Amino acid sequence: MIKKLVALLLICSMAMSFSVYNNDKLYEISKNIEIFVKVYKELNHNYVDDLDPGKLMRTGIDAMVESLDPYTNYISESQVESYRINTEGKYQGIGGIVKQIGDYVTIVEPYENSPLVEAGIIAGDQVVSINGKSTKGKSTEEVTQFVRGVAGTNLDLKIKRPSTGKQFDVSLERGSVKIPNVPYSGIVRNHIGYISLTTFTPDAAKNIRKAFNELKDEDENLEGLILDLRDNGGGLLREAISICNIFVPKGEEVVFTRGKVKERDRNFPTTMDPLDLEIPLVVMVNKSSASASEIVSGVIQDLDRGVILGQRSFGKGLVQNTMDLGYNSRIKLTTSKYYIPSGRCIQGKEYEDGEPVDIPDSERAAFKTRNGRPVLDGGGVTPDVKLKDPKVPVVLKNLKDQDILFNYVTEYVKDKTAPEEIETIVFSDFDSFKAYVKKQNFEYETDTEKKLAELKEAFENDGYSDLLNTDLEALKQKIASEKMAAIEKNKKEIINAIQEDISSRFFYQKGKAFQKLADDYEIDEAINVLTDKEKYKSLLK
Repeated sequence: MIKKLVALLLICSMAMSFSVYNNDKLYEISKNIEIFVKVYKELNHNYVDDLDPGKLMRTGIDAMVESLDPYTNYISESQVESYRINTEGKYQGIGGIVKQIGDYVTIVEPYENSPLVEAGIIAGDQVVSINGKSTKGKSTEEVTQFVRGVAGTNLDLKIKRPSTGKQFDVSLERGSVKIPNVPYSGIVRNHIGYISLTTFTPDAAKNIRKAFNELKDEDENLEGLILDLRDNGGGLLREAISICNIFVPKGEEVVFTRGKVKERDRNFPTTMDPLDLEIPLVVMVNKSSASASEIVSGVIQDLDRGVILGQRSFGKGLVQNTMDLGYNSRIKLTTSKYYIPSGRCIQGKEYEDGEPVDIPDSERAAFKTRNGRPVLDGGGVTPDVKLKDPKVPVVLKNLKDQDILFNYVTEYVKDKTAPEEIETIVFSDFDSFKAYVKKQNFEYETDTEKKLAELKEAFENDGYSDLLNTDLEALKQKIASEKMAAIEKNKKEIINAIQEDISSRFFYQKGKAFQKLADDYEIDEAINVLTDKEKYKSLLK
């Protein structure tokens, strides 16, 4: 009897504590909301200058969500369209990527079969006016807002083609533009297939299945498959599960989520018959492979279904849900975390006041794959075959950033007819490119030069400038000489970049993806793993 009474008292005590805690929390929420409203009201009514109430409130909302993690965001009415593009892979507009180059926004990458292409607009064309209104000096964002709209509505553009200097009027109809998520697939060599996936938008798994079947039809002796998830920032969870299902059996639990609201915790098994359980598989990842990319690569690794190759992935294992706030605005907030078959979470960072904090290896828990291979949680997915991160030469980065390479290709292709095959595109006129660069008075500052400037300032501040001046000038001259030679020194990489741009002009996203494979040492490593049967097996033991 006494034991029952003690137990009852304990239960009552816990219930009261919970109730007090709950009431305290509700009181804190209510109190702070009231303070927030009063501060907003006082600022709006009494601040010395006129304030934009919407802008003021947006600042407060942004500061609130930014203190949490980078994926919890307020989405205003004007941002909803961009959000749909990222999550659905389609939008209503003219179909292309634009960028401000000089005075006008320029079409830099039209999508195949888009309203832009059907209207005869090509990469390099400048948008001079929209519906009779000049776009001179308008930003990329401003022009993008003008051209997007409901499918079926008309848009009048005045276009200038720099390669000819001529202007012409175009009337086009906005359409529902779908961005390809599998831009390229093919046989690379030695009976090895390759599929590139750029984003986990609707039909990603369907398109990979289709591409895989086509590879099998093309090569009856297909001996391995490369699935390229490099620079793939993720997308829809259902597509990630369906892609895993291509290679793992039906009914296999591949992902589960856990969060604060236990009723929302879910387990996700595969639901379809697989396409191929046996073919050797290499999944390529890098530091920009995130979220759904890490689910696919992590599942393949945990089940020992294939080899992961590249650099450690980004480490985003957080689940977001979007809630409607009214007035066509939304909030996207983190509600749980992803876990994969070994039981590990792939989230690579913790957040303190909105700032990411890396999880050191010493604090990462150890798990095992199905074959007993050790893997760690947190920190993203660590590849089975680690490769050095390929660096873009500084000179090439600046040639791209200053649009010199893009503008050169615009000039180069103006009199060229589209070749029948992507494979036939070969750029061999490097001397004309160097002459073009020289004509543009190309200049750029290296990180070394920036550091030298800081060093010189430090010496001057400390009164030691006489000690450094002679040696510093000699070093600066040497760096300047090296910069002049950098174009020739990085000839191979620059030619590859030019060929990539040329291919995208004639074959759009497919051409761009194909040319990226040219001289890709990571692809060579993936092929080596798949063709060396013993090495492949040993990596999975």
